Amino acid sequence: MTAKKRNVKLKGRLKSFTQTSLYMGFLLVAVNMVVYLFDVSAGLVVTCFALFYFAITLLMLFYNKPIIMNELVSFATQYGQIQKVLLRELELPYAVLDEDGRIIWTNAGFENVVHRDKDYRKSITSLFPSITREKLPSESSEAELDLTYEGRNYMVKMKRISMKEMAENSDIIDSTGYTGSLIAFYLFDETALRIALQEVDDQSLVVGMIYLDNYEEALESVEEVRRSLLTALIDRKVNKYISAIDGICKKIEKDKYMVILRKKTIEQLAETKFDILEDVKTVNIGNEMAVTISIGLGLDGLTYAQNYEFARNAIDLALGRGGDQAVIKTPDNIIYFGGKSQQIEKNTRVKARVKAQALREIISAKERVLIMGHRLADVDSFGASVGIYRIAKTLDREVHIVINDITTSVKPMIDLFKNSDAYEEDMIIGSQQAIELAGGNTVLVVVDVNKPSITECPELLKMCKSIVVLDHHRQGTEVIENATLSYIEAYASSACEMVSEVLQYIGESIKVTSEEADCMYSGIMIDTNNFMSKTGVRTFEAAAFLRRNGADVTRVRKLFREDANDYKAKADTVSQAEIYRNAFAISTCTSVDIQSPTVVGAQAANELLNINGVKASFVLTEYQNEIFVSARSIDEVNVQVIMEKMGGGGHLGTAGCQLQGISLPEGIGILKGNLDKMIEEGDLVI
Repeated sequence: MTAKKRNVKLKGRLKSFTQTSLYMGFLLVAVNMVVYLFDVSAGLVVTCFALFYFAITLLMLFYNKPIIMNELVSFATQYGQIQKVLLRELELPYAVLDEDGRIIWTNAGFENVVHRDKDYRKSITSLFPSITREKLPSESSEAELDLTYEGRNYMVKMKRISMKEMAENSDIIDSTGYTGSLIAFYLFDETALRIALQEVDDQSLVVGMIYLDNYEEALESVEEVRRSLLTALIDRKVNKYISAIDGICKKIEKDKYMVILRKKTIEQLAETKFDILEDVKTVNIGNEMAVTISIGLGLDGLTYAQNYEFARNAIDLALGRGGDQAVIKTPDNIIYFGGKSQQIEKNTRVKARVKAQALREIISAKERVLIMGHRLADVDSFGASVGIYRIAKTLDREVHIVINDITTSVKPMIDLFKNSDAYEEDMIIGSQQAIELAGGNTVLVVVDVNKPSITECPELLKMCKSIVVLDHHRQGTEVIENATLSYIEAYASSACEMVSEVLQYIGESIKVTSEEADCMYSGIMIDTNNFMSKTGVRTFEAAAFLRRNGADVTRVRKLFREDANDYKAKADTVSQAEIYRNAFAISTCTSVDIQSPTVVGAQAANELLNINGVKASFVLTEYQNEIFVSARSIDEVNVQVIMEKMGGGGHLGTAGCQLQGISLPEGIGILKGNLDKMIEEGDLVI
């Protein structure tokens, strides 16, 4: 036995156990002394026994201690070797990396996964490219990440272990300033778990609503004896479509269905782009009007009730965007399909009357009214604001219109009011003044916009509890939330048309002045491109109402005579237009020497539609460090869908978006790339 092993000392319970016999010997000596008090002869006998006991005990201690220490050292060595073998044969893939991520040891499980031998000493990044040096854990920390390798899913756990203490106890390493470490690397195979979770997710419930957009109108266009047949054919189409994807469809009203689906089928529906939207239009038994449907689906909610609420929100969004489309709503996202048809104008004005009465009650309950439209107010926005101004004044309320930047398009009309003694000087105010006036006793009326971020003063939406929204643009993902009254009709030609209808139902005492009638008439005229686009029966009825209240076509025409520079800029924009893919006219509008280049750009986009073969026009204008895109079409292309993919929105035939942080050539590149992608995916047909 080596001297080093002899010098090893025991401690703790093992030391106490080996020295117990010695302690008992000392007890025997004490007993021997007591025996001497009673009998000396007996004491001598006990003394002899004690000496013999001590001799045997000391001999055993001296002889057995080295044997015990040797056995202990051997056991520890064997135990460590067993641990190493167990770790080596552990089924959990495990490796040890140096502080830079280089492999220095692996077990058999790890080698089986990566198909490398135990002598593989390259960086872990060579096996798993996603595990870069930056993703390795920092000092004394852990890191987790998901990994896919050879078709299997793994969760990677890495833990950095400091080697400083080992260096301090080492006889061959100088621990001064040493900060080395190792990284323990574990691979947990979660493939089966992921498959199980995916299967559970695929089987989760999806709630859906299907509405017939133009049920009443379609029935009226067919003979009475055939109406039941038309209804039966539509029911059959819808039920067959839902049954084919293992869903449940229940008719809850004459033009409404509720459906229950599995989430797995949503991917199938998305791949076919909800072909039921087009299929249902083929139902024709002599009806002059094709039937269109809207679909709203809600999924990934925490409860079934939340999925149902998502479905209701989705169908409202689909209807608000004009119908003939499917909307999928989840907690984090909204996806749109379809929306290629122009919404059918409703013949009844019951809704307008109901909204008018609600608006009257809301305004009457407050002391002050603030009205705002979108940024860079146009004629329709200002005209609608003037109509609401007249309603508030008739109800004897303090009222202000919020406008920050007065564009050249609305300046002539604003001058009409500024130069008239019949209107207050503070009729038109800026955002800062509006913020000071906002409060609990103020109602905010938002016109010609339903997207919070592009309103004239977004801060007012947070400061006013009573909010009214009147707009004719299709709704997008971003909407004004918690509105007390929301009146959004995508079929309306303009916001001025909607306000003109509301004016007729507010009350008999309302009197519209000629200046106000001119403004609203101008809004209708501009948004319909001189009554050539999106005009219906109600559009002309609204125009007739304004004519009866003093609107003059000649005065309006004089208001919109263009500046020479604007006219030249518009002509230049049209002349340099590029016809892309034989269907799209793309051009840019200069902002030099023009006060309102975005208006000129929009007018040029309208002009480009007069070119034969052009299905849609796009004009890009650089203004205030942003790129404004004006998109127009007649009826062959839905420019709203195109602009939504670029962060904007609008109508089927009139839309736009704003791009930031790019140049005009880059903007054109983005537009062309978006058009190419939509054509390839089948979202655009040319």
